[in-house]
Amino acid sequence: MRTLCASTLIGEFFIIGFAGLVAMQTSDLSSGTVWAVSGTAMAVSVLLCGMISRPGGVQLGWLLQIGLILSGLVVPTMYILGVVFGALWWASVHFGRRIDETKARFAAQAAAAEAEAPAA
Repeated sequence: MRTLCASTLIGEFFIIGFAGLVAMQTSDLSSGTVWAVSGTAMAVSVLLCGMISRPGGVQLGWLLQIGLILSGLVVPTMYILGVVFGALWWASVHFGRRIDETKARFAAQAAAAEAEAPAA
């Protein structure tokens, strides 16, 4: 799960940065405000890459997805990109957990088969 979620978060890092550039040009917000918000969100996305496997990491990722969608208030295209990355986040979590469960099951089967094998 960690690899899929981290890949999604790194993609969001770049999208947030590009959205910050667009917001600087199209909104009435000062560049300092835009980069304070965008920079914080970019830092959170990178820090979450290391926190995915810790308790609360996935939930913090969901909060970032909500923030990405809400950024559509400043850059309307972010509504669409926020929903797309929200779907990617869901898929990363859902299928990542399934992959982790499958790996654990195969490892347990291999360990059981190794334990049953006669010593040579």
